[in-house]
Amino acid sequence: MERQYFIYIMTNKSNTVLYTVVTNDLLRRVYEHKEKLIEGFTKKYNVIKLVYYESFHDIENAILREKQIKGGSRAKKIKLIECMNREWKDLYDGL
Repeated sequence: MERQYFIYIMTNKSNTVLYTVVTNDLLRRVYEHKEKLIEGFTKKYNVIKLVYYESFHDIENAILREKQIKGGSRAKKIKLIECMNREWKDLYDGL
């Protein structure tokens, strides 16, 4: 069975905070953020809305893409999100 990895961007209700990270289980990780099961940044800043994600077949490319996105400006992240999700809807239910 081939592994799958994801980079994803989450935000808060007012879309003011952007959180980008990589995982091998997107559904589980987003659920953990939404339910505030993990202490840290996402719990502190109420990051509960999945607004963007990409999938990869190898962890190296996923990590490279994560670094590329994190290294970009907020404007670039917004443009990336709006290419996939113009209305900033929560994509969690469609996973």
